[in-house]
Amino acid sequence: MPDRPSPTVAGAAMRATAAEFAESLDAQQRSQTIYDFMDGERIFWYYPPTNRHGLALRDMTPGQRELALGLMRAGLSERAYSQAVGIIDLEIVLGEIERAAGRHTFRRDPELYYWTIFGDPSSDAEPWGWRVEGHHISLNYALWGDGLLSLTPWFLGTNPAEVREGPQAGLRILDRREDLAFELMASLDGEQSERAVIYAEAPWDILTFNASRAVMPAYEGLASSELDDDQRAVLDRLVDVYVDQAPAELAEDRRARIASAGREGMHFAWAGPVQSGEPHYYRIHGGNFLVEFDNRQNGANHIHSVWRDVENDFANDVLGEHLILYHVL
Repeated sequence: MPDRPSPTVAGAAMRATAAEFAESLDAQQRSQTIYDFMDGERIFWYYPPTNRHGLALRDMTPGQRELALGLMRAGLSERAYSQAVGIIDLEIVLGEIERAAGRHTFRRDPELYYWTIFGDPSSDAEPWGWRVEGHHISLNYALWGDGLLSLTPWFLGTNPAEVREGPQAGLRILDRREDLAFELMASLDGEQSERAVIYAEAPWDILTFNASRAVMPAYEGLASSELDDDQRAVLDRLVDVYVDQAPAELAEDRRARIASAGREGMHFAWAGPVQSGEPHYYRIHGGNFLVEFDNRQNGANHIHSVWRDVENDFANDVLGEHLILYHVL
C-alpha cells in the first residue's frame, strides 16, 4: 500500500462536502453519480460539449446544487472558482452569439455540467475521487481520506475568450494566462525567440488532447536557464497562474514540487505568430509539470488550457505500486 497522503484542510472540506452530497442522492441519482474508484470511467475526461456520465445541475435539487458547487469551491482557489462559474455562465453568451450568426451546433446550456463521485469519501479503507465536467471544464481529483493524491488533469477553456459585444463586452475570464505569455514572448531577443518558437502555426488544439496519460516529446523551446532574471520572473508568474488555481495549501505543495524538480530546466515553447488576434499556442514543460494553452479556433477567440502531471494524472504514479489502477489503464 502506498504511503497515505498527509491530511489537508482543503481535503477535509472536499471529503465532508462530497460525503454530504453523496448522502443527498436518491437511488436513481446514485446510479448516475457514484462509480467504483477503479472504474475506467474515472480516467476518461473530455472538454467539448457532449453527453456525459454523472449528475447534471439540471437534475439536482436546490440543496444538491449548493453541495455540488460547494464541492467544486472546496477544490479551487477563490479566483479559480470564480473563473469556473464564469465559464459555466459563458454558455449563455456563446448561445446568443451562435443564434445571432445563424449557427446551430451543440446545445449551450449552463445546466449541463456534471458531478461524479468515485469510491466512498466517508471511508478510510480506499481512495476516492470526484470530477466536475462540462463544456470547457474538467476537474479531476483523487484523495485518500483528507489527503490529496492528485488534482490533474485540470482543464479550463473559454469561448469566446473575449466577449466583444453586449453587456459583458470586454470580459476575458482567462486573461492572465494569455497576457503573461505574450509579455514573456515580447521580452525575448531574436535568438531567444528563435529557440522558443517551435512551430510557425499554432496546432488546432492542445497536443495532449484528452489522453489519459500526457505523452510529450523531449523538451522543446527555450529553457528557463536561458532567460534573464526579469524574463524568468514572468515565466514563474505564468506557472503560478496554473498552480494557484488550487487552494493555497495545495498550491504551495505543488509549487515546492516544481522547485525541487529544478525550475531552471523548465522549457517554454511557442507556436504561431506573436501577436494578439492571431492563432497561438504555448507549452510549459519541466519534470512532471506540463501546461498547454491554445487559442486558435473562432478567429483566435477560443481558449483551451490544461495543467497535467506527466506521471501522476489520476494518481497513477502514487497508486501504481498498489496496483489499483492497473485494472483500468
